[in-house]
Amino acid sequence: MSKIKIKYYDGTSDKREVLDEEVPYPEGKLIVSRTDIFGNLTHCNQSFVDMSGFEEDELIGKSHYILRHPDMPRAAFKDLWGTIKAGNKWKGYVKNLRKDGKYYWVYAVVVPNIRKGKVVGYASVRRKPSRTKVNECIALYKTMLAEEQS
Repeated sequence: MSKIKIKYYDGTSDKREVLDEEVPYPEGKLIVSRTDIFGNLTHCNQSFVDMSGFEEDELIGKSHYILRHPDMPRAAFKDLWGTIKAGNKWKGYVKNLRKDGKYYWVYAVVVPNIRKGKVVGYASVRRKPSRTKVNECIALYKTMLAEEQS
């Protein structure tokens, strides 16, 4: 198996195995996580652990981009960060990369956690995505990636 280099939003990169095999989102489950203001995981529920393929102690303290799939355009994350840093709720479809190189799709909602008027982190809840919307996003993200690489 070969590994590919994935470049992250903050300019860092990692070599990861990427397989073209989808893991179906489980019925009736919500994936929940919280991060600090920099996007480092501070909490994740068991559904998050199960779907990511990582152990909880491999996730806590790590950047959320540990799940970044190379099929996701940078512009999607630029939009996410711009929206939540402005104090607003972001919603969208995301293709995540599991530890084992497989992937899964989610419909994500990300909101700022505000305490005493100050953003102290972010919370995200993911649920099973619409297959129709996923198919639309596959085409859209492919186009966006091509534009980013040209």
